[in-house]
Amino acid sequence: MVLLHAFPLTSAMWRPQVDALSDHWRVITPDLPALASMDALADAVAGAINAAGCGPVVLGGLSMGGYVTFAVLRRHPELVRAVVLADTRAGADTPEVRDRRTAQQAQVATEGAAPIVEGSLQNLPSAHTRASRPEVMDELRGIMQGVAPEWITAALEAMKHRPDSTDLLPALDVPALVIVGEDDKVTPPNVAEDMVQRLPHARLAVIPKAGHLSNLEDPDAFNSELRSFLETLP
Repeated sequence: MVLLHAFPLTSAMWRPQVDALSDHWRVITPDLPALASMDALADAVAGAINAAGCGPVVLGGLSMGGYVTFAVLRRHPELVRAVVLADTRAGADTPEVRDRRTAQQAQVATEGAAPIVEGSLQNLPSAHTRASRPEVMDELRGIMQGVAPEWITAALEAMKHRPDSTDLLPALDVPALVIVGEDDKVTPPNVAEDMVQRLPHARLAVIPKAGHLSNLEDPDAFNSELRSFLETLP
């Protein structure tokens, strides 16, 4: 299983899944390189899978990791036996979101990564997580503060120019698990429900009280859904 991380985080965000699932699965969690296109990121992931000699894999991604997953499915479908799409969307950025990402790039150039980190900590976890899970917030802050400004700039560039992957969904002839936090404001449950309706072999899992980083906000619930899905695979 290969798990691709969100923005603005690193592979460290998958620690709860590596800890819980490595008893039965080889779990690979690459750090996405500082590349400014989804195609380039997908090719890098494909290279890592081939180098590990483990394809075809269960490929999962959360948020930006989901965008890279779609790019891998477009460019290297032979490497994927099942997908996990967590707190993500198939659609491209709207013009308003692209403009916001461009403004964030300018902010990183003048102020560094700190404003992106603080904004992400306020906007990505749910209100419940922010109020009652200080250990999760501390972990998130520590991971985000380790991300290089140049990686943030490249990732923003890749995200704002990614293509719409909605048309890919009906042709995706592999098992799919779509996971979403109940209180995800970035890619809310209705977005996840729409993907499930378009996918031919999908199941939906909603994580109560979690926001956009559901794997860290409630790892027990997330891992339970993930393990249940993996157990169904041929």
